Amino acid sequence: MVHLSEEEKICTLALMHTPGIGAITVRQLISYCGSAQKVFASESRKLLKIPGVGEKMARTIRLKSGIAFGEQEYNTCLKSGTHLHFYMDATYPTRLKPLYDAPIVLYSRGNVDFNRGLSVGIVGTRQISDYGKRVTEAIVRDLSPYDATVISGLAYGVDITAHRACVKHNLSTIGVLASGLNVIYPEAHIKSTQEMMVRGGIVTENALMTRPDFMRFPARNRIIAGLADVTIVVESGLKGGSMITVEFSLNYHREVYAVPGNLGQAHSEGCNALIRDNKASLFTAVEDMALALGWHERMDPELFDLNATIGGQQGVFDGFSQNEGQVLSMLYQHGPMQLDEIAWQSGLHLNTLANILLSLEFQGMVKSLPGKKYGLI
Repeated sequence: MVHLSEEEKICTLALMHTPGIGAITVRQLISYCGSAQKVFASESRKLLKIPGVGEKMARTIRLKSGIAFGEQEYNTCLKSGTHLHFYMDATYPTRLKPLYDAPIVLYSRGNVDFNRGLSVGIVGTRQISDYGKRVTEAIVRDLSPYDATVISGLAYGVDITAHRACVKHNLSTIGVLASGLNVIYPEAHIKSTQEMMVRGGIVTENALMTRPDFMRFPARNRIIAGLADVTIVVESGLKGGSMITVEFSLNYHREVYAVPGNLGQAHSEGCNALIRDNKASLFTAVEDMALALGWHERMDPELFDLNATIGGQQGVFDGFSQNEGQVLSMLYQHGPMQLDEIAWQSGLHLNTLANILLSLEFQGMVKSLPGKKYGLI
């Protein structure tokens, strides 16, 4: 992992909140320039050589209008006990790192540990039935022996039922917000968020005072999907946030389970359709799911440490330089990766990385693939 200076963190926040620039573009800018600070220091002619950067974006970056915001946001986070998890930090979720649309930075409050043990997403309708409540509470209760972390979205219905059940059973839970951490939505769940912070907490990619605009909810759902090893849909209609979360989960190659419901019930149509279309496995019990996913073979908590898993591969590539071993370990862990993605995760400048990959190709270790991807031979 790369240790980011305070100035680099401020500049990264500034880039994230520069108009017209999203997470994917920020990642590309930093990969080409070497750091967020260097992005702001770059001349327009250099910025214009970066794919996707036009004159308007280059001009906006050169204005450095986001720097003041970055400084204020960073200092407010320090004073309010808000934790910042930047993409290159050790505390950043390892489950999100391989994803092309992973957030550049996450804000959290509480005792959030993204990289511990198993992680289970529980999502569903806001109009939860009594049956849905019983099933949700039973799922959380039965997850307790596995010491799983439950991920959900703090919304009415299935989400808040899952969070509260976690508090009851002393299970870690993380609520992912579509707003900033200073704007808890819905307000009725503020007390629950405070209770969740004992073992878990709340997290978002949005600036502290961000309002929960409509379009931020699908973005929130991708984080839920990315943080979870498996997502369980308890009750859902044919459309809605739960179904969006499922699509992200499938795109990220994550497991999805759906609780079957009565025919003719609107809040069960989505779950039944997922099972019918083979998009989700039939959920019958946590024990059945655990057997299918091989959890019993992984009960040793050390086996769940993804950081240890990644680091443990380094020994496989003894005899190579430190940078070569780092790149080989990443390709071993994640499979084929795009050049920009390797640069971003490794912290290596693109020119340096290109020379490393060329050397590894000559040594017969990696091969170039279509779409600027590289993989192990």
